[in-house]
Amino acid sequence: MPHSAAVTRRIVRSLERDHPGATTELVYRNAFELLVATILSAQCTDDRVNQATPGLFARYPTPDALARAEPEELEGLIRATGFFRAKSRSLVGMARAVAERHGGDVPADLTALVALPGVGRKTANVVLGHALGIPGLPVDRHVLRVANRLGIAASNDPVVVEHQLGAALPPGRWTLASDTLILHGRRICKPKPLCDRCHAREDCLYAGGAASSPPAHRAAPRARGAETAAAKTRGRKTRDVKTRGMKTRDMKTTDMKKR
Repeated sequence: MPHSAAVTRRIVRSLERDHPGATTELVYRNAFELLVATILSAQCTDDRVNQATPGLFARYPTPDALARAEPEELEGLIRATGFFRAKSRSLVGMARAVAERHGGDVPADLTALVALPGVGRKTANVVLGHALGIPGLPVDRHVLRVANRLGIAASNDPVVVEHQLGAALPPGRWTLASDTLILHGRRICKPKPLCDRCHAREDCLYAGGAASSPPAHRAAPRARGAETAAAKTRGRKTRDVKTRGMKTRDMKTTDMKKR
């Protein structure tokens, strides 16, 4: 079970003091640009996305313009972000859907956003919280790792973690809390964490040794233990087979001597 809501809020406030002014590092001027940038940020750094988007937005400044993009030209503009063919299809599909279903305006609704091609729940929450002023709590790999280590969430499912954090925090703090956890995951609570630099370590389950990793990983030591036990069992069986084989050979030798 995750920490109580009171402890969760205390931990998040502590991290907010360590990472003041936390916000997305993607550069955008409106909801459409942030939606495009967030789609491009999949498996890519924000810095690299920010290098690609100025040229992209100059060529395709609106959903209508992007909906008419030529694949080859679009792919050339976003190639540096990786997976450029798949991202190109997602961007054009998203732009067409926004133009046709929503009159060219990015919808300010989670359900409508995730119905757009290439838009998942995390991307939708980024756009809602940062560009549309609607509470959204994006859960990426950093939030997932940090929240489980701290004990303010207890699941490897991003949607479950989103709901656990959302229940503990007031909606007005959801986006800031997500941005703070992301920065903490990038700077301090990395895959190999810098626990001596973390001011939340007194409440942290990872630092305290109560939970060294998210729930799915805690089974690993037991699995290794089971493998060790199985290996010992196999070893005993092998020795038993060898012993039976030796006894059989000895019996055959004795019979031959008697004959």
